[in-house]
Amino acid sequence: MTPALPIGNDSAHAVFAAAMASGSLHHAWLFAGPEGTGKARFARAAALRLLAEAATPGMLPPGFDVPESNQTRRLIEAGSHPDYREIKRLPKESDKTGQELARSITIAQVRGLLPMFAMKPSLSPRRVVLIDAIDDVERPGASNALLKSLEEPPAGTIFILISHAPGRLLPTIRSRCRTLRFDPLGSVDMRSVIQANLGQATDAEVAALVRAGAGSPGRALGFAGLDLAALDDALAAIARDGDRSNARRVKLSKALAPKAAQPRYEAFLDRAPAFIAAMARGQHGERLRVALDSYDAARALSTTARALSLDAQGTVYEMAGLVAKLAAPA
Repeated sequence: MTPALPIGNDSAHAVFAAAMASGSLHHAWLFAGPEGTGKARFARAAALRLLAEAATPGMLPPGFDVPESNQTRRLIEAGSHPDYREIKRLPKESDKTGQELARSITIAQVRGLLPMFAMKPSLSPRRVVLIDAIDDVERPGASNALLKSLEEPPAGTIFILISHAPGRLLPTIRSRCRTLRFDPLGSVDMRSVIQANLGQATDAEVAALVRAGAGSPGRALGFAGLDLAALDDALAAIARDGDRSNARRVKLSKALAPKAAQPRYEAFLDRAPAFIAAMARGQHGERLRVALDSYDAARALSTTARALSLDAQGTVYEMAGLVAKLAAPA
């Protein structure tokens, strides 16, 4: 189904709506901001509205809504609209499940737009190309191929590029685009998104997901069902009381070591450094130094554990030891 507008970033939505209403919409937009903040979902809603409005001028209600009966909406939902292209990483050919994606968007995918650009739009004066994400476009070949289209845009074509790290893009690509900034969501909006998607989640789990998401609903929902509240409770107990007997660290490391616990282990590798960072914000003097040193060590351990596939049980035990350093001296 074509998505409704995401919660949050209302100002960004309003800026794009004003640009649409002005009648002089820039040909290339860069939707930039942290991953999971609703950029792609808004881009798809905006693309639908752009094409539907061009096909039936003055016939749609205000805002970004497009009725289910609208032909443009039906075609996009069926994946058969001739004037809409969405480019993203494809599944690896070697992965039969289709869940593992290729490392990048290839030059062949970008060049695949050229036959469409050689013709006028079919159903209206407008077409839309959405790239999710421009960060994934292969460099330099695919980036340069795209740049040529941005420099000399085909008539009626609107490009919407999604970027989680705009500072890493080619300056020549950024300069051809109007940037629309998406910010991390506040806790109220985060809670609304999580509750809308996980109606059965407990208050404790929702609160844990809000903390873990750090302003990104997409990130938070990726942790759903992993009982982050229990992980946070375990970390909080170690940080509060220490772990002189090592019992808490042993218990936690054994719980996260089995293969079946891999998703929770992955979440722990993200959550533990963030937990230490949050604890550091309330510290001063020597305790702040210890917390910052622990945070640096935790981040390094998390990165190394993933890169080298370190033993899960040993990694959790070591990470929990860093958390234990936050405990107040006896």
